[in-house]
Formats: sequence, structure tokens, C-alpha cells
Amino acid sequence: MKKTVCYKKTSAYELLADFYPTDRANAPVILYIHGGGFIWGDRNDLSEDLRKLYTEAGFALFSIDYRLAPESHLKDILDDVQDALQWLALEGREQFSVNVDEIAVIGSSAGGFLALCTGTLPVKPKAIVSFYGYGDLFSPWAKTPSVHYLQKDRVPEAIARAQVTSRIPTSGSVHERFLFYLYCRQTGNWIQEVTDRQTATSESALRSLSPITQIDDSYPPTLFLHGTKDADVPYEQSVFMRAALLQKGVPAKLITIPNGDHVFEKDFQAPIVQNALQQVIEFLSEQLSR
Repeated sequence: MKKTVCYKKTSAYELLADFYPTDRANAPVILYIHGGGFIWGDRNDLSEDLRKLYTEAGFALFSIDYRLAPESHLKDILDDVQDALQWLALEGREQFSVNVDEIAVIGSSAGGFLALCTGTLPVKPKAIVSFYGYGDLFSPWAKTPSVHYLQKDRVPEAIARAQVTSRIPTSGSVHERFLFYLYCRQTGNWIQEVTDRQTATSESALRSLSPITQIDDSYPPTLFLHGTKDADVPYEQSVFMRAALLQKGVPAKLITIPNGDHVFEKDFQAPIVQNALQQVIEFLSEQLSR
């Protein structure tokens, strides 16, 4: 049965996580990080199909909320992810009877970026899986207007700004906050909004936030999944990040989904998706002792 815990709390916000057990005793753990352009989403975004896939394969699952942009900045979000890993490592064994020495991090899209960032932390997971994530924030794809999103109705700034609150959100509906993301991608201001103007205009600052520039040979083995027709995050982002890992001698594999779009796994029963997900389970089984 799912258990919800608070892994971080201040006077201004609290961050929750949902723990999904598995039947296996002393099970390894997957920490899951949702996507949403850093702007929307929450810990419930992982589909029931994927939750069952992981837990029925013998992995416990820990799905987290984090502070959202633009009310919070990317550095705050990265702090939340690190705190979630630390909380799990310190409290997980006692509260959940799992093996917290065997943790993998999985993330999708912006969550994939955050998952890749955990490989640069002082205390790293044993393995990382990135679903259509990205390794850099300084390339033109992130900093200039998106051709894909410019084909959609333009979002006026006033409507976009109306989605921003005076509080510190830790979850947000795609139906509301996506308008702000769409505005950001249409104007090319996305990185500025999720960091700050000073960071966004400094390539060195953006490089310091980008995992592709922070790799060393202690980085964990990593699996990438990406569709070739992804119109939100370019397929090449996974190609380049994998190549950077291989250059450092880090085991890395890319599963390519031909003609796959962003969030390709929503078509859960498609044979190509089922095959890819089975490879994810095999990768986790190889990297985490059970």
C-alpha cells in the first residue's frame, strides 16, 4: 500500500513523496522524478502501468515532489532532489525496510535532467535512467524560441504570468501551468524563467548547472530512452550526453524509439514501448543487487 511521507519541510513549504512497496524483502529502490519543464507536475505523474512495472519487478518506488519554477529557481530544485536522496538514504531503511545502498534514479524530461544531475552529486545513486531528458541548458534548443511551440497559438504574457503564484508551489496542474511553459518556449525565455537573468545570460553559469559538463569517471551507469521525433526535447540531447559519458569511460546505453514523440511511453502496450521498458528492467536488475 502506498505511503506518503514528508521528506523536507520549512515554514514556507513542505515536500511530499509517495512510497510504493514491492513484495521483495530488502528491495532496491527507484527514486522517480517527474517532468514538466520544472514548471508543472507532481509525484502522481508516474502512470499506474509504470508503477506496477517497477514494483512487480521487485523494485520499491519513491516518487517525489519538488519546488516548481519560476517561483523557485533551478538551484532550489536541485537542492530538493539532493535532499530527497539524502532523506531516503537516512530514513528509508528504517521506515520502509528497503536496501538504501541500492538506489537508482529515474526521471522523465525535466525529471530526466534532474536525474542526470544526481550523477554529479557527492553521494550518487547506483544507476540512472533518463526518459527523453537532457544534459545541457546552454544550447540553442533551450535558449531560443522553439519552432515546434511557435506553431501553436501564441500565449500573451499577461495570461502566462497569471499562472505564477505568490506562494511556493510544489505541485501544479498541466492544464494551468503549461501555458506559462508554452509562453517561455515561444519567447525563448524558458531558461531565464527557471534560473534567473544573471544565470541565463552567463554560459559559464549554465555550464555549471548542466550535467554534461560535470562528468567524471565516478558517474553512475546510465540508460537513456528517447524518440527520434521528440519535438520538445531534441533526440540529440540523449545522443550527446551518452557520448560524453562514454568518453569518460562510464557505461551508457541509448534505447532509440524510431518516430517516437515526447512521452512515448504513454502508448504503454505498443510492442516497441514494451521492449524498451523490458530493457529498463534488465538494466536496473544488472546495476542493483537484489
